[in-house]
Amino acid sequence: MSIFDSMQINASGLSLERLKLDTISTNIANVNTTRTEDGEGPYLKKTVLFEESLKQVETSLIGQGTEKSFGVKPIEISENTENIVMEYDPTHPDANEEGYVQQSNVNMADEMVDMMTTLRTYDANVTAMNASKEMLSKALQITIG
Repeated sequence: MSIFDSMQINASGLSLERLKLDTISTNIANVNTTRTEDGEGPYLKKTVLFEESLKQVETSLIGQGTEKSFGVKPIEISENTENIVMEYDPTHPDANEEGYVQQSNVNMADEMVDMMTTLRTYDANVTAMNASKEMLSKALQITIG
C-alpha cells in the first residue's frame, strides 16, 4: 500500500459526493417540470448508483495478489420511473384528453434529506483527507528532524 492511498480513497469519495450533489441539484431544479426536452413526459428523478472500487494488490514475495478496497466509483445515473403523480388540470398545456397532467416524481423533502446526507458525507471525507495530510506532515517531520 502506498503512503498516498488514503488520500486517493478520500478523493474518490469526494468526487462521488460531488456527483451526487449535482444530481440532487438537478432533481430539485426540475421538481415542477412536466415536459422534458424530448417531449416524452415529466422529468424523472435521477439517482447515482455506485460501488466499491477494488484494486489488485500483491501481498507476498511469490506474487500472490488480493483485492483491496480503493474507494468508490460511480457506475450509473439511473432514472426512477415509479410514483409519477397525475394531477387534474385541464387548462395545462401538457394535459391529456381527460385533463390530467403527469407531474415529476421528485419529492422535495426526500431531496433535501439526501442533500444534507451528501453534504455530511462530503465533510467526513474532507476531515479524513485532512487527517491523512497531517499524518504525512508528521512523518516528514520525523524523518527530517
